[in-house]
Amino acid sequence: MKHRILHSHNLRARLPEYAARLGVDAAALAAAYDWGLQHDVFFESQGRGPDDIVTHICSLDIRKRIADPLARQLFVCLFDEIPGRKLPDYGKNWPTLVDRLRRIWEQVYNILINKIPSHNVRLAWLRLGGAKIGKGSTIWRNTEVIGIESLTIGDDSCIGWHCQIDARAGLVIGNHVTVASHVLIVAGGHDLEAPEFWSVSAPVRIDDWAWITSRAIILPGAHIGEGAVVSANTTVGKKVEPYAIVAGQGGKTVGQRVRGLNYKVGGKGLFTLLH
Repeated sequence: MKHRILHSHNLRARLPEYAARLGVDAAALAAAYDWGLQHDVFFESQGRGPDDIVTHICSLDIRKRIADPLARQLFVCLFDEIPGRKLPDYGKNWPTLVDRLRRIWEQVYNILINKIPSHNVRLAWLRLGGAKIGKGSTIWRNTEVIGIESLTIGDDSCIGWHCQIDARAGLVIGNHVTVASHVLIVAGGHDLEAPEFWSVSAPVRIDDWAWITSRAIILPGAHIGEGAVVSANTTVGKKVEPYAIVAGQGGKTVGQRVRGLNYKVGGKGLFTLLH
């Protein structure tokens, strides 16, 4: 089972910190980590630089399958730190039933509820499904949300028409964020080097005052900094520095945005009722 989700970068160097937290020997924990790498519990890959090692962990809760007790303990610790949806070890068990019920709740929203011209109904449905949505924030009609329980939105933020919001790996949107219509936020993809088509996912973060313009695509692991602008039709799968304006293939920086932003973007008055 090689479905995996991004945990962090250069985790091996921080294993002594985890050993202290867990109250175990650092050398023993390093050996358990190596065991996990050999048994598809943890995964390492080369990052963007020669000294950047990316660590993923299995995205399913396989703790009962892990034979090594210390590797199991480390997995549980790392698994609980992942901000996104916690997938059960599927089977005839209670966690699987709960997950299936969540997916039904989600599909009812995407097929029916997201078309109702009432902010209160749509946001109440999402909040009951586990989403954390702040005061004054809005999600306009016909926007689909996947992974409702892993969605966090701050205050006074707006997601426009006909967006596809994939929060399964964890999506955190800050305050006063504008996501324009027809934007895609993607949580994951698949391993192109694996014949089994294993899933690979990573959390996405969009900080305060950021502006994601129409038809932009935000890829797994992207971090859009405070006040940054992702221009129309731009694809971004990396960190965008605060107040940078990115555009074109690969999201190249083309300018800087003004500082001291002080507007509001949410709006749930009569004028936007039908949105």
